[in-house]
Amino acid sequence: MYVLMLVLHIVVAVALIGVVLLQSGKGADIGAAFGGGSSQTVFGGRGATTLLHKVTTIAAILFMLTSLTLTLYHGERRASSVIREEPAAATETTPPAAPPAPAPAPAAPGAAAPAK
Repeated sequence: MYVLMLVLHIVVAVALIGVVLLQSGKGADIGAAFGGGSSQTVFGGRGATTLLHKVTTIAAILFMLTSLTLTLYHGERRASSVIREEPAAATETTPPAAPPAPAPAPAAPGAAAPAK
């Protein structure tokens, strides 16, 4: 299910990018910058809602929903790690090891070797 949702999310993201790039900007006409031509519009300065605008809205909503769904799925999945946890038996409390015995002091240089 996670892979299917991830593929759907990628498809929706690419579609959203394409639909947004196909739309024309607000100031596409040079006359719109100076107020020309806006008096003849029935629906105001933005015009009627186009099919591209509706598709953009639907794609944006789907993108948000798939993002939230993937976030919830990711939170439920158990993360894996390359570091292995130690078994429970190895974590028991054991007394500390005795310190090593001190090494004998080296003989002074030039001193006679002990007799045998």
